[in-house]
Amino acid sequence: MLGSTHGTFTTDLRARVVACGESPRTAVHGVTAAPGDQDVSGRPLHAPVPDLDRFFRPESVAVVGASDAEGRPNTGITRQLIAWAERVGARLVPVHPTRASVFGIDCVPSVGALTEPVDLAVLLVADPLPVIEELAGTKVRFAVAFASGFAETGEAGAAAQERLAAAVRGSGIRLLGPNTNLNAFERFREDLEGPAVALITQSGHQGRPVFTLQELGVRLSHWAPTGNEADLETSDFISYFAGRPEVGAIACYVEGLKDGRSFLLAADRAARHGVPVVAVKVGRTETGARTAASHTGKLTGADQVVDAAMRQYGVIRVDGLDQLQDTATLLARARRPLADGVVVYSISGGTGAHFADLATAAGLALPALPAAKQDELHQWIPEYLSVSNPVDNGGHPVGDWRGRKIIDAILADPSVGVLVCPITGPFPPMSDKLAQDLVEAAEATDKLVCVVWGSPVGTEDAYRTTLLGSSRVATFRTFANCIGAVKAYLDHHRFTTGYRSPFDEAPRTPSPSFRKAQALMRPGRRLSEHAAKQLLRAYGIRVPREQLVTSAAAAVRAAGLVGYPVVMKASGAQLAHKTELGLVKVGLTSASQVRDAYRELTDIARFESIDLDGVLVCQMVGRGVEMVVGVTRDELFGPTVTVGLGGVLVEVLNDTAVRVPPFGEREARSMLAELRGRALLDGVRGAPPADVDALVEVVLRVQRMALELDGDLAELDINPLMVLPRGQGAVALDALAVCR
Repeated sequence: MLGSTHGTFTTDLRARVVACGESPRTAVHGVTAAPGDQDVSGRPLHAPVPDLDRFFRPESVAVVGASDAEGRPNTGITRQLIAWAERVGARLVPVHPTRASVFGIDCVPSVGALTEPVDLAVLLVADPLPVIEELAGTKVRFAVAFASGFAETGEAGAAAQERLAAAVRGSGIRLLGPNTNLNAFERFREDLEGPAVALITQSGHQGRPVFTLQELGVRLSHWAPTGNEADLETSDFISYFAGRPEVGAIACYVEGLKDGRSFLLAADRAARHGVPVVAVKVGRTETGARTAASHTGKLTGADQVVDAAMRQYGVIRVDGLDQLQDTATLLARARRPLADGVVVYSISGGTGAHFADLATAAGLALPALPAAKQDELHQWIPEYLSVSNPVDNGGHPVGDWRGRKIIDAILADPSVGVLVCPITGPFPPMSDKLAQDLVEAAEATDKLVCVVWGSPVGTEDAYRTTLLGSSRVATFRTFANCIGAVKAYLDHHRFTTGYRSPFDEAPRTPSPSFRKAQALMRPGRRLSEHAAKQLLRAYGIRVPREQLVTSAAAAVRAAGLVGYPVVMKASGAQLAHKTELGLVKVGLTSASQVRDAYRELTDIARFESIDLDGVLVCQMVGRGVEMVVGVTRDELFGPTVTVGLGGVLVEVLNDTAVRVPPFGEREARSMLAELRGRALLDGVRGAPPADVDALVEVVLRVQRMALELDGDLAELDINPLMVLPRGQGAVALDALAVCR
């Protein structure tokens, strides 16, 4: 499992804007919103929250296309809906043009003939569009369309889905589907207590393992099978579930996102409420992305951006459905940690060492227990066994009264927040007694107790009855799932403690820099290096002293003003890679060299049929660490900011980190921490430490640029950004900008 690493957002004191908290909401078409609460690009800063109470608990349901004819697919669906309506206390009305009744329930011939308000219409028809158009004149609040053959089938299906979506937008109805199923109407166990897992899936079958958790005693509250998401989408259900008091965690299977911004707003709402979101997001590979698109017709997005965006907003991304089950269950049921320390306790030194290796490699903190605590444990554990962490009891103490004493003593240590006991195989009666002691200790503490039951059989009484019968012990079947879930648990609570939404820091009004920069933009065109650097200057990003000249004589005068030695570059909107064409001359120290360089640069440009706006005569900048900072547009999330090792290394190593604006200083620093070459900034082989503060400042200014120029800027590439030794700043030596 991939554990998530989360940071905590802080305000950028150098570019602070007025923070905006949760403002009063106004209901519009069943959605809560904060009027006027928008960023500088006019995008909302809070998630719309649909009122889905009447979808999951309707008072009345109309089944359009209901049937009781044997052998018809609609018959089985109708039967299931009748049973579901009885469970939730809803009145069901069959709709059929030729039948007087279905399963003994009186029919109406059409939705236009409905005489009483209906909360939910279930459409068992091949083409839901005419029914939606007919429903527009009623007061139906929600509809479900099971029909397939839409965006998942290609361009024609996508066009049909857009027509359906347009009809829904004009109707006031909220639609689930098309290409969905009956999962929302499953039978949920009502005898289970405690915080529940709410489930969202774009593929119904992929949610089955999570739904089956009920048989292991895990409570589920809802299942939203979103299908093609012509209207209601994953983000809507995350926003809704985040405010439900019974929901302890939200588990998602996502094939593609309808809108990246909506997803981040929903994740932000969940983070504000402290509700963990655990997600399998397919599309890590080209094959996975292609398959997902054919299934639900969704955008899978660039995976690096999706991954970074999820981390930014605290969404815990896992790879497998087993990890989704285990992580969501733990996060739903476990109390807030009292400490970050994890102690491994086992009846075998080999087991403890193995687990400790894997846990440490995953980033879990395994603190050595204090000497006094070790002395206490040695009252019950032989002196020759290690009890620092992991704690090896040697086996025999678990079989008598000493076993519980050891567990209680470990849990009493203030540095311990989690106790993990891997039991690699059943060894009764020893393992039975150990399981019972762990359950009883878990009931008596607020700290998390985890057990890994390694037996492949899984029918043992200690596992089926003792461990699974406890709502306080988190039980796993593999080391990897346990470690991943524990890390996600600690990361989630660290992330949400004092959580400050990045949307609260998003600029609401344009800065003076924006007005300067906007005048430099050329719609649909690439800017020359000179113009791109003017854009950087507008946002306070340092560039070398330089002058743009159009003659050899002017170049000599400029070199005298800039100061020798100088760099000379051809400047033109067509030029993306000047070095390969010989259009850069470095280290020029005399007027004659400058004249010759000017002539050579312009001759090459004429030979290559390149239009120039002039030649740049630039200051030579001292050596430092070459970085790249840039802006690109993602299909799902809009503008994104990238930082990484620059110069030629950007193409050789591809060592970059990406974030979706808005974000603050701490997130910018976390980007640098992700880089494999981060040590270069600290100084290696005698090189002085680089000015990391200046680099962070550039990243923050670039992300402000990305937000404010979202409608104007398609791409920005500062490469190299020379980060000078500490205290000397950072200088953008070259820049490329493309306007939208």
